This record gives sequence, structure tokens and C-alpha cells, in this order.
Amino acid sequence: MTAEELREQLARRLSADGHLRTEPWRTAVRQIPRHEFLRGGFFEWVDGSSPTAWAPVLPDEPTWLEHCYADTSLVTQIAGTIVPGDIQGRILRAPTSSSTMPGLVVRMLEDLQVDDGHRVLEIGTGTGYSTALLCHRLGDALVTSVEVDEAVASRARTALGQCGFTPDLVVGDGLAGHKDSAPYDRVIATCGLRTVPRELIEQTRPDGTLLLTLCGWLYSSELARLTVHGDGTASGRLLGGQISFMLARPHLPPPLGLLPDLDQSDERRALLGADALNDWTTRFVAQLAAPGAQRITLNRDGRTEHVLLDVGSGAWAVLWENDGGDWAVRQGGPARLWDAIEEHITRWRNDGAPPLEQFTVRVASDQLSTTWPGR
Repeated sequence: MTAEELREQLARRLSADGHLRTEPWRTAVRQIPRHEFLRGGFFEWVDGSSPTAWAPVLPDEPTWLEHCYADTSLVTQIAGTIVPGDIQGRILRAPTSSSTMPGLVVRMLEDLQVDDGHRVLEIGTGTGYSTALLCHRLGDALVTSVEVDEAVASRARTALGQCGFTPDLVVGDGLAGHKDSAPYDRVIATCGLRTVPRELIEQTRPDGTLLLTLCGWLYSSELARLTVHGDGTASGRLLGGQISFMLARPHLPPPLGLLPDLDQSDERRALLGADALNDWTTRFVAQLAAPGAQRITLNRDGRTEHVLLDVGSGAWAVLWENDGGDWAVRQGGPARLWDAIEEHITRWRNDGAPPLEQFTVRVASDQLSTTWPGR
């Protein structure tokens, strides 16, 4: 199939899946060549590899063009600097940049609720594909996009130019916004955030919209649409759908360092087991109770132990399942992590376990609070 046919097929698929809902964005998907933003190739997960391995797919390979128009995210950078053309064979490092799956891109653009004449700030240019869609919808002069990685930004600038777009592209920390082009009617972030930066609120017009993915170090994240108010606060709802993005680099968790002595504390029967965190929504609620906690799994003394550690405070908890199916917990440090998580999850369940779409988010005085009906 030709690129034009593949774009048409992609637009039909995204419309059928409910991601594309309005004609302006449908037209943009039909006309913006995603493959132009993937000329450097992408990395493909090596099926069955453990640890995870990635192999490059370059434009001279027969499957490249078809993959460019699949509704899937495509990794474009690994370990902060490595691009597909740098590798022959496989690489075992972690991805650091990608072209987000088109279905998520257009769902977010639809949820942004732009109108003609709106000025938009995009946090995270990436390949530039979503930037191009914004330019097609609004015009170059109304789009500002910020990318922290200079090499990534340079490749996006080239691809956008090839497609005839010249938005305001800025290399810098997108979490600080870009006040030179403020105020904005809409702000959209294509990275995960643990907090809402004050600068983004200050650079958005009253009644303007922030569309952000709120995430934590237990890696449950959700899309939030917030309205900025004249008093400098912002509030809104989570939109649901289990949205997942790489965390913004300043919001990445700290190294765990040396683990504490996990045997130096009393143990008790746990009211909830670590398996409760396997559920996306329950894990999101747990993050609200322990926002600084990270989770790892250890095999010790012939059993699997689930460790939660807050590096900043030094608080920790370790859980394991006994032969009878009950769970036990041991906790240490200045706070009791699992006590807080158990209490928060139990309260949420007692309130009927409302879905994340019913959660309210409020940002005031640099503090972010998230609540649910009944709380």
C-alpha cells in the first residue's frame, strides 16, 4: 500500500475506535505523513527477549512504512542518545524517546478541545508528529512546542520543515513552559508528570485548559483536564483510559541506593496484599497515599518479597505471602508506608470504589490534591 492509502486506513481505524471524533482532526490524520517523522527508523521489541532487547528497523526494510502507520508507539531513542542507525543487532538499554501511538495522540488532541485561534503550548515535541497535527489544525503561528533533548528537537525541526511547517520550536525544560509566547489557551504535555508546574498555570489564560498525564513512581497514570482559574488555581477531572507516558526527566525517581535492613522491624498480618497493586486503579489510589514510594521485587529466603521504599523519607515496607495465602508486612523508617496505603485503599473501597473518571484534581499553592466522590 502507498503512504496515502495507509494514512486513509489509519484514519478509518482511529475513527472506528472512537479516538478520532471530529472532522478537523480526521483531515489532519489523513494529510500528515507520519513516516516523515520516522525517517531515522525506530526500534522494535525483540519478541520473547529477557531482559528486554530492541532491534532497529530502518526505512530500507520492507516492513518500515507499514509499521509507521500502525496504531502503536515506536521507540526512536534509547539510553538518551542512541538512535536506530547507531545499532546493528540488538540493544538492551531503556527507551528514552518515542513516537506515541496515533490513537493516543489524536485522543489527546480531541480532549484538548481546541478552537480556531487558540494558542497552544506543547510540552515534549518528540518526533514532531503531534506538533504537525496541531500546525495543520491551528496554523504554525499559534503552536509552540518545547523539547528538552536538543538532538530530538533537531530531528523534529527537520521533519516539520519537510512537511512545510515552521512552528515555534524551543529547546529547553518544558516544565518551565515558554513565557515568551504566553499566555496560552491550551497546554498539552506528552510526558508523565508527578506534579503540575506552577509555570504552566501562570502561562495559561484564565478559563484556559491544561491536558496533562499525572503519574507516580508506582507507574499508574491518568489523563487530567484542568481549567485554570483567575485566582491562580486549576481544577478538573481525570479522563480515564489508563494513559501511559514516559515520565518527564526532572520527575524521574531517584536511585534506590542501598536497601535498608528489611528484617529490623516487627511484622504483622497485612489487611491487603501486594497483589492489590496489580490493579491499575488501586495502584493509582496507593500512589496518592505514598507519592514517594517505589516498588521492587526480591527473592529472599526462598520467598518472593515486595518492597516499597520512599528514598526521600527513608520509609519502607516489605510484604510477602505466607503458605496459607495470608500476607504479612514489615515496615520501618519515619512513617508506615503500608499502613497509609491500606487506609487509603480501604477508604476508597468503602466509598464504592469510584472509577478514576470521577476523581477531582485541584492545584493550589503549589500543592496537588486528588479526591473521589464521598471523600
